[in-house]
Amino acid sequence: MRTIDWIAAGDGQPGHIRMIDQTALPAETTLLDIHTVGDLIAAIRRLSVRGAPALGVAGAMGVVLAAQQYDGDAVARAAARLRMARPTAVNLSVGVDRALTGWRSDGTRGALQAALALRDEDIEACTRMAARGAELVRSLVPDADRRITALTICNTGALAAVEHGTALGVIEKLHVDGALELALACETRPLLQGARLTTWELAAMGAPHELIIDSAATGILAAGDVDVVLVGADRIAANGDTANKIGTFTLAVAAGYAGVPFVVVAPESTVDPSTPSGADIEIEDRGPGEVIGYAGTATAPAGTAARNPAFDVTPAALITAIVTERRTVRPARGEAPCVPSESA
Repeated sequence: MRTIDWIAAGDGQPGHIRMIDQTALPAETTLLDIHTVGDLIAAIRRLSVRGAPALGVAGAMGVVLAAQQYDGDAVARAAARLRMARPTAVNLSVGVDRALTGWRSDGTRGALQAALALRDEDIEACTRMAARGAELVRSLVPDADRRITALTICNTGALAAVEHGTALGVIEKLHVDGALELALACETRPLLQGARLTTWELAAMGAPHELIIDSAATGILAAGDVDVVLVGADRIAANGDTANKIGTFTLAVAAGYAGVPFVVVAPESTVDPSTPSGADIEIEDRGPGEVIGYAGTATAPAGTAARNPAFDVTPAALITAIVTERRTVRPARGEAPCVPSESA
């Protein structure tokens, strides 16, 4: 089952988006049919669809919805609203812009061709990242015959992409190859994407895994119980600074202290040459509601003020490697994803 896909209606009727509603997991697997740009924006904001690659595909398919729903300049205005549904995730705007280019050249058909091409490229890119990342991880572990314990945060599996994942895709590849000892999943407060989604995917693939609370990760790393930290990315700046789910920076600091490799796995489309450094990345704040309560139950006194940044930025110097479908970049060695002229 694909996380997100396009459903063609036939007979000249409009098509629509079908996606797994990630807010319903793990209790049930529910499919959402999205017919309008407004419904897609709402689904993105409530995290029914999330994860950088999946958001890119959603953005592109959203332009197709706009082309079916509107005429002329109204399509571009709808695309602008869609682009800002989650401002930190660069893949969303990349997908929107790619489909807009298709629409400008060949209308709805051009937008759909661009969106479907992006979907198919994501599937191939995740397969390549898994192979490249697993090979890198094995090279980073001194004992070649040792089975690997990997720690991850949030959800970077198939639910964050189309059919395969980024960082969790590497863990899946290690498992399939018989090289995985254990996957440690951080619960990922405040919405528990690790507890709800990553453990669901690990169980489905039959991989050995344990769930930990976020604040346990630093002690587990310091104790020497982890061989590698594998994380995804929502935006990678030209210099290698990386925005990812809140708590990732903490893992990078702890991994550096413990001497554990810290590896970012993300598609090339997540590298943003127009963002010079992490200081230039807009960090989405999702409001206090997710912090002071969960699933309709208050966990703090009424009126409590709260901050809720959805992401943090890990400096390039703390990143052992960035793995994409095309290359491996070593920021800790001074390498950058983009040369200065590209980000000027």
